[in-house]
Amino acid sequence: MILPFDLILVLFVYICAIAAITIKDLLSAVVILGAYSFFMCLLWAQMAAIDVAFTEASVSAGIGTVLMIGAVSKTKRRSND
Repeated sequence: MILPFDLILVLFVYICAIAAITIKDLLSAVVILGAYSFFMCLLWAQMAAIDVAFTEASVSAGIGTVLMIGAVSKTKRRSND
């Protein structure tokens, strides 16, 4: 395992998680959650859990993001606060 690469991935995961919680725009939050899933996929692959990484990439980062974007497109994008 490459320690600097792991630390950078964990930092990106943390930044995406905080950004997805604090952002007001729903579409932006969905895109950030897609990036979060992608970085988690890279972490799983770095830990040699290739089957989990493949599932994370295909289900969460792929299909999940597309379905959430479709759901957000049917709703109002900005909150009232």
